[in-house]
Amino acid sequence: MAIADAVRASDQTPYAIAKGAGVARSQLSRLMSGERGLNTDTIERLAEYLGLRITIEPKGKTTKGQAR
Repeated sequence: MAIADAVRASDQTPYAIAKGAGVARSQLSRLMSGERGLNTDTIERLAEYLGLRITIEPKGKTTKGQAR
């Protein structure tokens, strides 16, 4: 689940989520509008607040990396 999906699915307002996670409301607003992404610190704060786990998985076959 993406962070934006978790925010939409939450029963809290985006303002309350931003405040609870300790991030600027403007950052969350830009993410929700698709205007721009977030830095890793902000992602970690939001994920922690929303009870999400961050995972990194290979996209699939690539010629540059090790994943196939």
